Amino acid sequence: MRITISLLLGTALLAGCVLPPKESPHPQALEGDKVGLAGVAVEPAADGWWDSFQDPQLDRLIRAGLKDSPTLVQAQARVAAALAQTQSAQSALLPHASFGAAASYQRGPENYFIPPPYAGNSFWLGQAGATLGWDADFWGRQANAVRRAQALTQSAQLDVDNARLMLAGAITQAYVDLYRQNALADIAQRSEAQRQDIVNITRRRVAAGLDTRLELRQAEGQLPQARVARAQAQAAADLAVHRLAVLTGQGADAYGSIVRPAFNVETALPVPTALPINLLARRPDVLAARLNVAAADAQRLSDKAAFYPDVNLKGVAGIGAFGLNNLVQWSARGYGGGPVISLPLFDGGRLRAQYRGSEAQLDAAIADYNDTVLHAVQQTSDQITQLDALARERLDQQQTLEANEAAYQLAEERYKAGLASYLSVLNAETQVLIARQTMVDILASQAVARVTLLLAVGGSFDPHSSGALAAAGGTSISNSTLSRITP
Repeated sequence: MRITISLLLGTALLAGCVLPPKESPHPQALEGDKVGLAGVAVEPAADGWWDSFQDPQLDRLIRAGLKDSPTLVQAQARVAAALAQTQSAQSALLPHASFGAAASYQRGPENYFIPPPYAGNSFWLGQAGATLGWDADFWGRQANAVRRAQALTQSAQLDVDNARLMLAGAITQAYVDLYRQNALADIAQRSEAQRQDIVNITRRRVAAGLDTRLELRQAEGQLPQARVARAQAQAAADLAVHRLAVLTGQGADAYGSIVRPAFNVETALPVPTALPINLLARRPDVLAARLNVAAADAQRLSDKAAFYPDVNLKGVAGIGAFGLNNLVQWSARGYGGGPVISLPLFDGGRLRAQYRGSEAQLDAAIADYNDTVLHAVQQTSDQITQLDALARERLDQQQTLEANEAAYQLAEERYKAGLASYLSVLNAETQVLIARQTMVDILASQAVARVTLLLAVGGSFDPHSSGALAAAGGTSISNSTLSRITP
C-alpha cells in the first residue's frame, strides 16, 4: 500500500513539474566564405607600426595615449569587473562552509517541554556549529554560468585590445590632419606672397600708365582673402592640436608641446590589396562579438538547467545546550547530513519566460556578430577601393598641378610684359591654389586610408600571442551554436 501511494505521489509530482520549452531555431552566423573572403592571409603589423612615419613626436603621442587615455582606463575597468563576476561564478562550483555561534539569556515557560530545572526559570541557551554544502550541478547550470562569465571576461579583454588599436589609429589620423592643416596654411601663406607680388606689379603698371586704379583695387582686394585663408588654416591646425591632446589624455598644458609634424606622409604601410581570408580571425571586435555569442548560449543552457532537479549535499555539525557550562560536554554534540533535492513545480511561467529571454539574447548576440562581420568586410573593402581611387587621383592631380603652375608662371610673365590682363593672372593663380590644396588633401587622404585599412585588418593585434584566439576557441559552446559562429 505504501509503495502504491509513493508511486502515485511521484507520478503526480512529475506531471506537475515545469518542463523546459523546445529550443527555437536561431539565425545562422556568417562565415568567411559567405562574405567573400578569398584574398591572401595577412599577418599582424609590427608593434609600433607608426614608427614607419619616422616622427619621434608621433611615437611620443601614441605611447602617451596608450598609457594615460581615459578610454583605455574605462575598458580595463570593465575587464576587472568581468573577472570579478567570473570568480564569483566559479565559487558556486566549490563546497561552501560556514561557522556560526549564538548565545541568548531567556526564561523557559513552565508549560513547555524543557528539561528541569530550566522550566519556569531563566537560563543561557548556547549553540555553535559548522555547515558544509556543495551543489552537485548535475545539469550544468553553474558550469554554464561560469562559461558565460569567462566568455564575457575574454570579450572585455578583447575590447581593451580593440580600444588600444583604435586609439593608436585615431592619434595617427589626427596627426595626419595636423599635417594637412599646416600644409594648407603653407599654401595660404604662399598664395598671400604671390598676391602681394601681383599688387606690387600692378602698382608699377599703374605708375607706368599700363593699368588703371581699377586693376590695382582688384589686386589689393585679393590680398585680405589670402590672409583670411591662412588664418582659417592656422585655426584648424590649432583644433587638431587640441584633439591630439584629448586623445593622449592631456589638457591645455600640452598644446604648446605639440609642434608641427615632421613625418613622411607617403609612408607605405603593410596593407592588403584584397579581402584577406583570415580577416574575421584578425580583428579583436569580431572575436569579442563571437565570445558574446558564446556567453549568450551559456546563459541559455544555464536557464534550461534550472528546469531540472537541483541536488545539493548538506552537512552540519555543532554543539548546543541549556546553560553555557554544558556546551563543553561531549553530550552537547550533534551532527547530520544528506542530499537536498528541489524541483520546480509551479512558478507562474517564470522559468519559461527566463528561458525565452535568454534565447532572444542569443539571437541578438548572433545578429550583433553578423553585423560586426559585415561592417568589418565593408570597412576593409571601402579602404581598398579608396586607396585604388586615390592612387589614380594623385597621378591625374600631379599633372593638373604641374600644368596650372606652368600656366600661372606664364600668365605672370605676360602680365609683367603688358601682354595679359590682371584677370588672366587672377584666374591662373586661383587654379594653382585649388590644385595645390587638392594635392594636399589627396596625400593626407591616402595616409588616413592606409592607416584605416591597417586597422581594418587588425593592425598589430595578434590573437595568437595575446591569447585571444585561444580564448575564443577555448570557451565551451554547444555544438549547434558552435557551427553557427565559427568563422
